[in-house]
Amino acid sequence: MKQTPKKIAIVGSGLVGSLLSIYLRRLGHAVTVFDRRPDIRTIVFSGRSINLAMSNRGWKAMAEIGIEDDIKKIAIPLDKRAMHVVGKPMYFQKYGKDGEAIWSISRGILNRKMIDLAEKAGVTFKFEEKVWDVDLPEAKLYTGETEKGEWEEYKYDLIFGCDGAFSRVRHKMQRRSRFDYSQDFIDVGYKELTIPANADGSHKLDAHSFHIWPRGNFMFIAMPNLDGSFTCTLFMPFEGEISFESIKTKEEAQHFFKVNFPSVDQEIENLAEDFFKNPTSAMVTMKCYPWTYWDKVALVGDSAHAIVPFYGQGMNAGFEDIYILNEIIKKHGDDWESIFQEYQKERKPNADAIAELSYRNFVEMSSKTADPRFLLQKKIEKRFAKKHPDKWIPLYSRVTFSDRPYSEALAIGDQQEKIMQHVMELPNIEDKWDSVEVEERILSLL
Repeated sequence: MKQTPKKIAIVGSGLVGSLLSIYLRRLGHAVTVFDRRPDIRTIVFSGRSINLAMSNRGWKAMAEIGIEDDIKKIAIPLDKRAMHVVGKPMYFQKYGKDGEAIWSISRGILNRKMIDLAEKAGVTFKFEEKVWDVDLPEAKLYTGETEKGEWEEYKYDLIFGCDGAFSRVRHKMQRRSRFDYSQDFIDVGYKELTIPANADGSHKLDAHSFHIWPRGNFMFIAMPNLDGSFTCTLFMPFEGEISFESIKTKEEAQHFFKVNFPSVDQEIENLAEDFFKNPTSAMVTMKCYPWTYWDKVALVGDSAHAIVPFYGQGMNAGFEDIYILNEIIKKHGDDWESIFQEYQKERKPNADAIAELSYRNFVEMSSKTADPRFLLQKKIEKRFAKKHPDKWIPLYSRVTFSDRPYSEALAIGDQQEKIMQHVMELPNIEDKWDSVEVEERILSLL
């Protein structure tokens, strides 16, 4: 169904705002993107970015507007985890079936590319223009250099808030009656670190793996970049015996890395330097509802549903918001009130589900991936899924290599976990994990 061209503002030039602007331009709308920050294409990165893991949902949103191939050129496929467990040689865990991979991509490089593509599509960007206020019923934005100074007024037909977990647009919506809002910070922070490339530009670790050093209540991860370097992230409690707070000197940082991550000992000097140079950042789960105001304003991505990064689905979920919104637009044409109502009803349960799954995956990645019983359970699941692909798709594959609803993945994942708990209680499961008895037991419980 065709749409009448509208004058649309997007607040936030990040990944979700940039992609949404391209979609809306393709529908014939005049689109202006506001951002309080400078143009990311002109600045040095801040040391606050975890490399992104693009998976099926994200690629589907890219493919819909024909930019998938452009983006794949700046990404690296990772088909497995490389596990660095204390006291064991490094080993690999395949993610899914052959050919299934997540793609490592630098947030900054992707954001620059998306803004280039949006400008090429005819989107106008207004950088260093901070939105201080939003008139929701009138779809007006007010920008200015300071909160107390002169403001400029802009009038639009529609406004989209894509301005992240601490959204200004959502802040205005929160002041309205019957707006539900919650935020939950976890007591674990993160710090970005770097492993540089070898002198010849090659990678120091396997370039097609997501590297994990699980250490219980803290962990270290590394994802490859095209230039041969790895963007690494240290996740650790803010306070406590082993925490960001407890490491006060470069010598203490060097000792910490040497003891806990011996496989990167040649990078100790560099990691210890980054430890004090880069900021420690917090992680929050943010939920709210409603996501829309009549037929005027809507929240998309983190401004509606910020999640912790442990499933690699934050960006993918935001991109899926846009894909689903576009499908609903095709159905309802110019009826923006119906579009917004259907959009938020469809996406809210799925946003809540991926928030829950992301938090659980932190526990799994930091504690369970080195636990022999957990690994045995996963091995049993994988074997069964291979023999009965019509009856069992592992939870990780449902989330990462499928576009079925997150809420469905969570519900089926919970059922599968109950079944596996029964299976893991079978006597001598370690010896007969690949037997017909175990297979029949799972079939009987399905």
